[in-house]
Amino acid sequence: MLLDGFNHVAVITADTDRLHAFYGEVFGATVAHEMRRDGFRFSIVDIGPHAELNVFEVDGNTEAERQTPMLGRGRLDHLGLQAASIEAFEEIRRRLLERGACDEFVTDFGPVLSLFFRDPDGLEAEVCVRNPDAEPGRHNPPGTPAARYVR
Repeated sequence: MLLDGFNHVAVITADTDRLHAFYGEVFGATVAHEMRRDGFRFSIVDIGPHAELNVFEVDGNTEAERQTPMLGRGRLDHLGLQAASIEAFEEIRRRLLERGACDEFVTDFGPVLSLFFRDPDGLEAEVCVRNPDAEPGRHNPPGTPAARYVR
């Protein structure tokens, strides 16, 4: 088994503060990182020792309003799978590339390396692994190339 479970589930909300308060008050979850840009807010909410919610709030996005009926809510934005090790991550990457399910780009988010892919149904998903080259406290924006995978 090359995976170690889920790293995160990405969700869309209309009210980040409300969502943070709910998960904090009910589950003891904590906000590990937050970023704001024009009309966009992103946060990482730790919900367990090895799992998080990636929370997106985008001005004008109404997806969070679609709540019923069950099976009519649309798909999640994406899943983040957790590779068991850097070696497992590299093997998964090799297999995805072989199938044409991803490109070669690996993102360096700071504490995590990330590779996006599409499954056979077209759902975008991500494989994550702890970054062995991480600098403590440093978070990089999307699109930051991982040095160890740049040719």
